[in-house]
Amino acid sequence: MSRLISILALLVTITVKANFILLPMDETTQKNHLKAYGITYWALDKQYKASWLLNYRGGSFLLPDVAEIRKECQIRGVSFELLSDADANSILEDISSPSQNMETVVLEKAPKIAVYTPPGKQPWDDAVTMVLKYAEIPYKEIYDKEVLADQLILYDWLHLHHEDFTGQYGKFYGAYRNAPWYIEEKKEAEDLAKSLGYSKVSVEKLDVAKKIRDFVIGGGFMFAMCSATDSFDIALSAEGVDICEAMFDGDESSPNYQSQIDYIKTFAFKDFTLERRPERYEFSDIDMTEKRRIPFEKDYFTLMEYSAKWDVIPTMLCQNHTQLVKGFMGQTTSFDSNLIKSNVLVLGKCELNDEAKYIHAQKGKGFFTFYGGHDPEDYQHKVGDEPTVLDLHPNSPGYRLILNNILFPAAKKKKQKT
Repeated sequence: MSRLISILALLVTITVKANFILLPMDETTQKNHLKAYGITYWALDKQYKASWLLNYRGGSFLLPDVAEIRKECQIRGVSFELLSDADANSILEDISSPSQNMETVVLEKAPKIAVYTPPGKQPWDDAVTMVLKYAEIPYKEIYDKEVLADQLILYDWLHLHHEDFTGQYGKFYGAYRNAPWYIEEKKEAEDLAKSLGYSKVSVEKLDVAKKIRDFVIGGGFMFAMCSATDSFDIALSAEGVDICEAMFDGDESSPNYQSQIDYIKTFAFKDFTLERRPERYEFSDIDMTEKRRIPFEKDYFTLMEYSAKWDVIPTMLCQNHTQLVKGFMGQTTSFDSNLIKSNVLVLGKCELNDEAKYIHAQKGKGFFTFYGGHDPEDYQHKVGDEPTVLDLHPNSPGYRLILNNILFPAAKKKKQKT
């Protein structure tokens, strides 16, 4: 009995001496990678200190050991380990060694998050809103009225829903022009533009894109997926040029508009050719959807490896428990590498054809990330498909990349060397 009491006392002593909580992010230990990001965000929002251990066990998080953090981990089903001061110092010392491609990044505050999305959209219409809900990370929905009223200044991080900034209604005309939902969405867009003082949706959307551009240049963080990526750049490049055919805006497009495209105004892409035919479900040749010839079973993209100590930002954005991520399609599935500007980093690419899936760069004082595809756990999402149930994919590597971007503004940045 005395020996049992001694063992229990020792266990209590060890528990009391635990000063840190480690959220391991490796493949075998963490039960729910996605909710682990939510725990880290929650801790930051509660003013707790946190560190992101880049390349240590899949990009683990180090938090202080307090009862409410333990409780949240247990409630949300997130795996955690208790560390003493000595344990934590040993890990941090190992990470700081010049021989290790690892780094410790201090997370300073929970970023204020906005999702640019039309009113009435369900969370499962968009992978980012879906994973934010699942990870229990708070966000605000905003749309054109708020953007044009300069409300972006209230936020640190902005996600662009699968929006068409060119005024061509997603190029759904060919397949869905007689569908009730298409007719209704077109009317809603026209009514909104008119209420905001615009005669055309394309002109109104351009002004929205320019406000978002200024948000990034001024220091904001912007993340876009699928068609919001290339349509955003195309809209900026076509300022002052009518690229919409009559069925979209009621009048003819500008003659020879391709020659008037200004690639200097874009964030990521150059030298692209616009798709003029309204019946084609494509904006330009930036997208690889129809050019790629990759069978489903071989459709993977590889995350690039960067020096954690020298290139902290791309290393943060590539944190994962695997370097090989299964591909997924969308209206804009991936990007033609030949049409990407030289200052843009390719964070993930398909090795079979060298197409870019995941790209990032700095713009002014801010940053942007473009991620091709619609839903990382729905290979070929179609209109009307059932929503993805993230409880079935709590360790999704593709969704982890989205959450890397959400925590990115929380990090105390170090100057990038390359």
